[in-house]
Amino acid sequence: MPEPSCPERERLARNARREEHWARWGPYLAERQWGTVREDYSEDGSCWDYFPHDHARSRAYRWGEDGLLGITDRHGRLCFSFAFWNEQDPYLKERLFGLTGPQGNHGEDVKEEYFYVDALPSGAHLRALYKYPLRAFPYDDLVETNAARGRDEREYELRDTGAFDDGYFDVEVTYAKDSPDDMLVELEVHNRSDAEAKLHVLPQLWWRNTWSWGRDGEGYWPRGAVRRGGERRLVAAGADLPEMELSLDEFEYGDGR
Repeated sequence: MPEPSCPERERLARNARREEHWARWGPYLAERQWGTVREDYSEDGSCWDYFPHDHARSRAYRWGEDGLLGITDRHGRLCFSFAFWNEQDPYLKERLFGLTGPQGNHGEDVKEEYFYVDALPSGAHLRALYKYPLRAFPYDDLVETNAARGRDEREYELRDTGAFDDGYFDVEVTYAKDSPDDMLVELEVHNRSDAEAKLHVLPQLWWRNTWSWGRDGEGYWPRGAVRRGGERRLVAAGADLPEMELSLDEFEYGDGR
């Protein structure tokens, strides 16, 4: 008997034959680029100190980008992700926070609650979940308490700080491709508490900086542009990619709970 038709196998086969580039867009955007050896240009090779988390919101990376619940093309040229603010934190939540190697009593460790829920190899369907406290995110507490613990003690996790005691937001994103370059992005936010609370959501579309290093050729594309294309619409062009547009639908608001 012939093997039943499988849409995902067909997508992967067409991608392998380079008839359709289903793998062009996927979950390739790192949640944490700061503190990596790729971004280390220090004199002593101390990547943790050269590019810590506190620098990430004001410095440009060279070899990658990061963001929450995001995607990018397979060369990391055009990036899309979300930023959030719970009206309690001192700055936007744009990337995962964690301890550097020297800070953690068991070494490097991300201190967040996030989950990869579902995915297809072609990236035609992707789902992820992020849990964001209603309280201010305990950045200092996580660093200081873990630093005070020895190797024989357990790690101090986000849940141990009491950050979720007042509740949290479940932030879930779904990506669904209709074609290799046509993707629906759906973001759902649920307030997991008994109190009213507000979460600000900021979709972000940007080009990785590949043009300021004075080099030409693959991997060093000229500067791309993101321009306004109308009401709630952005158009991105450049870096050897097809012109892409981001169109935003109206948000549907619940009752705050």
